[in-house]
Amino acid sequence: MAFLPTYFKYSLVAVAGLLPVLAHAQYPGETQEKTAVAVRAPIKAASFDLADVRLLPGPFKDNLDREGQWLLSLPVDRLLYSFWVNAGLLPGQPDGAVKTPKPLGGWEALNIDLRGHSTGHVLSGLAFQYASTGNPVFKVKSDSLVSGLAEVQQALKQGGYLSAFPQSLIDRNIAGTKVWAPWYTLHKLFAGLTDAYWQTHNPQALAVEKDMAGWAYKKLAPLSQAQLAVMLTNEFGGMNDAFYNLYAITGNPEHLKLAQMFYHQAVIQPLENGRDQLDSLHANTLIAKIVGEARAYELTDDPKDKAAATFFWNDVVQHHTYAHGGNSDKEHFFKPDQLGAHLTGYTGETCNTYNMLKLTRHLFTWSPEAKYADYYEQALYNHILGQQDPKTGMSSYFSPMLPGAYRLYSTPTESFWCCVGTGFESHSKYGEAIYYHDDKDLYVNLFIPSELTWQERGVKVVQRTRYPEEATTRLTIETQKPVAMPLHLRYPAWATNGVMLKVNGKTVAVRQQPGSYITVARQWKNGDQVELTYPMSLRVVPTPDNPQKAAFAYGPIVLAGEMGTAGLTGTAPYHDPTQPYQYYTYDYHVPADLVHTLATGRGQVTDWLKPVPGQPLTFTTTAATKAPGIRLVPYYKAQRERYVVYWDLK
Repeated sequence: MAFLPTYFKYSLVAVAGLLPVLAHAQYPGETQEKTAVAVRAPIKAASFDLADVRLLPGPFKDNLDREGQWLLSLPVDRLLYSFWVNAGLLPGQPDGAVKTPKPLGGWEALNIDLRGHSTGHVLSGLAFQYASTGNPVFKVKSDSLVSGLAEVQQALKQGGYLSAFPQSLIDRNIAGTKVWAPWYTLHKLFAGLTDAYWQTHNPQALAVEKDMAGWAYKKLAPLSQAQLAVMLTNEFGGMNDAFYNLYAITGNPEHLKLAQMFYHQAVIQPLENGRDQLDSLHANTLIAKIVGEARAYELTDDPKDKAAATFFWNDVVQHHTYAHGGNSDKEHFFKPDQLGAHLTGYTGETCNTYNMLKLTRHLFTWSPEAKYADYYEQALYNHILGQQDPKTGMSSYFSPMLPGAYRLYSTPTESFWCCVGTGFESHSKYGEAIYYHDDKDLYVNLFIPSELTWQERGVKVVQRTRYPEEATTRLTIETQKPVAMPLHLRYPAWATNGVMLKVNGKTVAVRQQPGSYITVARQWKNGDQVELTYPMSLRVVPTPDNPQKAAFAYGPIVLAGEMGTAGLTGTAPYHDPTQPYQYYTYDYHVPADLVHTLATGRGQVTDWLKPVPGQPLTFTTTAATKAPGIRLVPYYKAQRERYVVYWDLK
């Protein structure tokens, strides 16, 4: 499963003789005056608010718009239905004069413990859409949801408790009785209310959340460490992160104590000590906890939190990550470097990557290294972008690495798995990681068509590109007066063919190497232009445990061999509301004659794959492979068809 929003903007101070550091952390949309707790850890790069970045036409904006349409299509009364049931507030008259709304299906059904989680995700998605587009319709709907939740909270009269399920589920969790993740579900509400507060500037959202936190403190404060340890064995999403963020907003020490109650020592302590004990752990359960520990480091400057987050990120990216940036098999980690043995139909739960990107953004702000932005690009372009079906806007749960498998999609009102919820967020906040800054410098991390307005510096940067379908991106500076602004341009690790950099049409020599930043320090004037070209090339991405099983990539883009649409009979859970829920019953019926072996001998990848003229990012296998004529396209475009990402090389 998974969880929540985007992260903080920072105000800055310069420390003499040191790198610039950020003195105060903020959620997007927050003003410094409203923040009660300053960041204690050294922060060296800052996010921009989502409202500072506008996407221009391209695949990311297409996804953003489709996701926004889906969010707006979900009726508020259906999103609140299970909450009304829990509070005894169902609308309607005994004589049937007023029609009772229909509840949502799937994981939102009244017989599912997780009911209500999607409403929290929707709050976050609406908040991000409002910030990303400025369209007031998203705020109107968000305000309506918040108002409805406040009414439920008041009707429950349980000391601030708010949920679509009764407190008995929390009691079962505390007692160690089997129950499906009630704190995980509440986390979505806490996170969604925080996002509504910061992004849509709704004070009622914070008031509701503070009352919820008051209930939580009274519920948990009397528990012993042993009781908390039992409770934490059940998935709780990012409750630690949610309470740390609330503490940053309010300064209430009870909120800090709540966050610390969700420190799961049994799984975090090995990471603090640099030990990989991930085998068999539920991946997204752990990733969300690490995101919370990263936030803890920022607010407390405890080096153990930093150690755990940093070791975990490096370990997962280097030893547990598929070519498309995702991880896990059947939602669980396995032994490090065993990817070749785990090419199944259940790889790459999308929630995992959503949370890995959240963690990546934390680490980049601590240490703005290109490796973090490189991973972000890998996972965003290949996994996250490819989660959404461009035909319907629906989301996939897994990203199967099994040769011959295909994606299975959600439905508009009958699925609502965790990956649907995180999809509401992921596809609504693409602007969060394109640009970063310190007090004077600007980092360009992603090559996505967009406009950045840096109000504090009086600068607007317009990025125009068809990347990755072209290798060039162009930046235009707009400013009313000249501004000294060092510009740090990411030089991707995959760009081994070099770089061509032009400033106002003149070639500039580049001495940096791939996997770093190219810095252009000058006084920028209105209309100045930067043109950056990274020639792309084919490369082989082998699995660490079996070099004869490998994917192909072109520049940052993982390629998938198109295998047709025959026999696509599989459906995702809750695809059909008339059928009982069966979780792991996917049957991809991979044809026995499916081609996933290429005779590569001792040749080079350019001998095996040739570009298709006039079709960017498209290749065909050659006769040398003894399987000629197979088309390979970007993995994110391999929708509604069978595909092969990892090939057997002979």
